[in-house]
Amino acid sequence: MIWFHLAVVLLFIIIGARMGGVGIGLAGGAGILVLALTGVHTSADDAPWEVIGIIMSVICTVAALQLAGAMDHLVHLTEVLLRKHPKQIVFLAPIVTYLMSLLCGTGHTAYSVIPVIVDVAKGHGIRPSRPLSIAVVASQVGVAASPISAAMVALVVALEPINIGYLQCLAIVIPTTFIGCMVGAVVAYFQGSELEDDPVYLERKAKGLVKPSTAAAKDYQPAPSAVPSLIIFLVALILVVAYATISSPELGILSDPPMGSTPAIMTIMLATAAIICAAAKKPTTQIATQDTFRAGMTAAVCILGLAWLGNAFVNHYEETISNALSGPFQAAPWLVAVFFYFAAPLMFSHAATTRAFMPLMVSLGLPGTALVASYPAVANYYLLPNYPTTVAAMEMDDTGSTRVGKMVLNHPFVLPGTASIIVCVALGFMIAPFIL
Repeated sequence: MIWFHLAVVLLFIIIGARMGGVGIGLAGGAGILVLALTGVHTSADDAPWEVIGIIMSVICTVAALQLAGAMDHLVHLTEVLLRKHPKQIVFLAPIVTYLMSLLCGTGHTAYSVIPVIVDVAKGHGIRPSRPLSIAVVASQVGVAASPISAAMVALVVALEPINIGYLQCLAIVIPTTFIGCMVGAVVAYFQGSELEDDPVYLERKAKGLVKPSTAAAKDYQPAPSAVPSLIIFLVALILVVAYATISSPELGILSDPPMGSTPAIMTIMLATAAIICAAAKKPTTQIATQDTFRAGMTAAVCILGLAWLGNAFVNHYEETISNALSGPFQAAPWLVAVFFYFAAPLMFSHAATTRAFMPLMVSLGLPGTALVASYPAVANYYLLPNYPTTVAAMEMDDTGSTRVGKMVLNHPFVLPGTASIIVCVALGFMIAPFIL
């Protein structure tokens, strides 16, 4: 029956991918129902409630920032930076998207930056697929490293039984992922022909399908609440890390903390959203109307369905799966990264992949260094060109340079993304033994 139930899981993942949007999560729910009707026992405990809580609370804060004009201000600062240094756009674009995801805990912030990257690149004769490919990859890798992302929380929760804490994970994942993205940028820099030699671009340009590059708006003025809102948000991030530090069992500063780091993130983020709205004099009812809120809640539904589906299958067949994987994985712990690399594009979520499979890896008795080092591979959303930020990059690049070839995996995100993940994992295996 395990093969039948695995086929059910994969079938509903594929159905969800074809439906798109919240359909991914809805299909996951339907898959759970089929599993339950065919002998798989599941309960509400299999659902990733902590992950969902983190996503909802963080997205409320990000939406409040958008409402206050802070996100528009960040995009403006990005545009100024890229237009001032256009020749370095392949390296600056991923730094921007990485930092935005690192701070906000979601890769959906990249949507607002993609049009700027395209405009600056084509305006200076640079193939847009080069900065776009690594910028999209960096936006997803940055989520894996974010102190307030659901994926990081799922990692920390899974590693609690082997006494690996929040601060240790951050100390390993943040530097390795940033360096990995920069190596990916080097790969992207040499990828593809020059823009003026691209036949697709020349054809689209001849047909008038390529819009002329626009100049930066000189009369831009940030909303009065934009900068104060950003300051409030940064203070909240500092509070999150500070609380995790003083409540960390490794340091023992606070022997009896009133709450764990996960509920602390949720409550601090919810309170921050309220403070931002109050400081900006914006009604909280408008939070739900923001693009980031809709994207975030869509992600929450997707993770609810997919992670629950994956957890139901894994928990039911945990002993069988453990027996099959324990030998190869214990002999070669780096295979965990390979497993995550191919599981992530199916699960459509860092958090869902981590929540579904990291506890299983812990149960196999694998070394914590290997698990933390392999974790960034859950950011592999670019392998299949169907993730929303990947699709957005292809649609917004009117030069046609960011496109899928005749084969499904023939697109510009694969090489820089895979190079980034390989470097992240390799550095993790080098650094983790000194921290854990």
